Amino acid sequence: MSSAPSLLGPDALDREAAALYESATWRRIVENWHTPAPARPGEDAGRGEEPGDWRALLSVPVDRLVAEALDALPPALPAERRLPGRIGAALPDRLHVWRRIGQADLRPSVHLGYARQVLEEWGWQNAPYRLRDARGARCVCGALLAAHRLGYGSADTMNHAAAWIVTELRARGWNGLIGPWNRAPGRTASDALALLDATARRAARAGH
Repeated sequence: MSSAPSLLGPDALDREAAALYESATWRRIVENWHTPAPARPGEDAGRGEEPGDWRALLSVPVDRLVAEALDALPPALPAERRLPGRIGAALPDRLHVWRRIGQADLRPSVHLGYARQVLEEWGWQNAPYRLRDARGARCVCGALLAAHRLGYGSADTMNHAAAWIVTELRARGWNGLIGPWNRAPGRTASDALALLDATARRAARAGH
């Protein structure tokens, strides 16, 4: 990341995530995830099985079966579910930096789980250009920043988690940044939580 984490705000994170999404490195990650596994020797779709025959499953790559099963499951919850309470939500994020001491890094999908927890427990808001409201509620990018500053994932992990959100939004046909999506008319907290759930599944399926 080009900006110091302590100075990074939601809009700067949003721009950096979009830049990462547009990079050749990210394109390779997404393309490799979407590339189907090569067929094994001897596999032949024209074996003459009846529709619904269990033997037809033998022609489906295992990774596809696993991906389809994962799609039907909710994303895994973070192993540790404790956040500071409502007072902690309203405090400046710099006062939480000590929580990062000694914390191991996480996968982006797990970081997304903690960001979801921030929105669920501290609240969601959609006021433009604000990290939090008076109650401590966050926007989607603000939740990613809060999770990072609470010690759940490095700055690089946070940036990758945001890029996965951009990837999910592009798959839904949204071509703008995360912030404008977050504050679009009619947007709700349930929409924001559902976005993080879907993004966490997408990242986890890609091994992230």
